[in-house]
Amino acid sequence: MTLKSIPLTDDLHRYLVAHGAPPDEVISDLARETLALLPEHASMQVAPEQAAFLTFLTRLLAARQAVEVGTFTGLSSLAIARGLTEGGRLTCFDISEEYTSVARRYWARAGVDDRIDLRIGPAGDTLRELPHERYLDFAFIDADKTGYPVYWAELVPRMRPGGVIAVDNVLRNGRVVAPQSADDRAIAAFNEDVLADVRVDAVMLPIADGLTLAHVH
Repeated sequence: MTLKSIPLTDDLHRYLVAHGAPPDEVISDLARETLALLPEHASMQVAPEQAAFLTFLTRLLAARQAVEVGTFTGLSSLAIARGLTEGGRLTCFDISEEYTSVARRYWARAGVDDRIDLRIGPAGDTLRELPHERYLDFAFIDADKTGYPVYWAELVPRMRPGGVIAVDNVLRNGRVVAPQSADDRAIAAFNEDVLADVRVDAVMLPIADGLTLAHVH
């Protein structure tokens, strides 16, 4: 099989970001503040091309009801909220008041804070508070990796037919082919579970650290 994928050098990555809905001032400032405040955890933030893709995808789906598991400092939620249809709502789940306090400031600055409902607590528990019906248009999972199966189990039955779940970090910097940590092993196992799940059609994309898109039947 001929491979057409190419590695992204720093220069090529800058070109890609600049030519695909480049970050505006709010996103750029949020990325810089996250790096300055939390240098050891800044890699938890989605890549700029992912943020652009999340807005694009949410608009493409005409999403009105969305969920995010794992908010951190708010870049992905800001991107999703920007793509919602008029009257749309994003429910975010996270365990950190510290990290999400940064998110709240930037949601307000971007003018999307009125579209976002933040719930603090273990998502495995708080997700169960969502309505038990198929009403969600879009969901994004980007939290603790060992928790992915639980979040998946709670979200799939709540997705409307045709809804989409996006799952981040499914390549684990390439280590899914030779897992080295508990998180690596959890994601490798989760990827197999998604592949075998007859309720969805899924595709894995090499965006940033790997992004799975699952179309729910």
